[in-house]
Amino acid sequence: MSFDVSDAPIRIRLLPRDTRGYPIPWFVVTIEGKPEFPVMDGRRLVEAVQRQRCWVCGGPLLDALVAFTIGPMCAVNRNTAEPPEHVDCAVYSATHCPFLTNPAQRRLGDVPRIAETHAAAGVIPPAGEMIRRNPGVALVWITKRRGERGGWSIKPDGRGGILFDVGEPVAVQWYAHGRSASRAEVVASIDSGLPILREIAEQDGPAGLEALAAQHERALVLLPVEP
Repeated sequence: MSFDVSDAPIRIRLLPRDTRGYPIPWFVVTIEGKPEFPVMDGRRLVEAVQRQRCWVCGGPLLDALVAFTIGPMCAVNRNTAEPPEHVDCAVYSATHCPFLTNPAQRRLGDVPRIAETHAAAGVIPPAGEMIRRNPGVALVWITKRRGERGGWSIKPDGRGGILFDVGEPVAVQWYAHGRSASRAEVVASIDSGLPILREIAEQDGPAGLEALAAQHERALVLLPVEP
């Protein structure tokens, strides 16, 4: 195994590895005997919600704070299709996951051959309106547990699935290329994704655009401050 996991949290070091030595996150689906990064197993989604398990390592979420590893646009609408994680699992994912650290990396579901395999295996697309791009920036959103004031919660996506409201942030950590992201990198990522959210908001008319503008302003407060 060539991939070095010596700096990973113990929970991640105990995960099974692929042929390259990469830890296989708990949520990853197995198709034809092989893990398909980064496609989620729908059964694990149910288990994560019902049993309060970390989306990355599968261990119980017992800490007072949890984290979501999300893209910058999720800081705008505060929704994500994936459950919370341990804070250290989220930070490790944001700094080591090939998709999150390499802006040129494509989502496997966007590759025609892989998409066909997913369809044949019955893989269900994520809930909500998925923005099919690599944002180039990852955000670790740290919040309180479900049920606590300001903590994360679950809501329907309007299409039979569920979304996770990430709650109020206790802290945020921005990353790009496996290191702390600059303010300019975060702004560029948000600006490039905003037209997609604006197109969705236009379906609700002026009220939708007004709400998006307010969400955008709220997100800008959370951007990293340049030294």
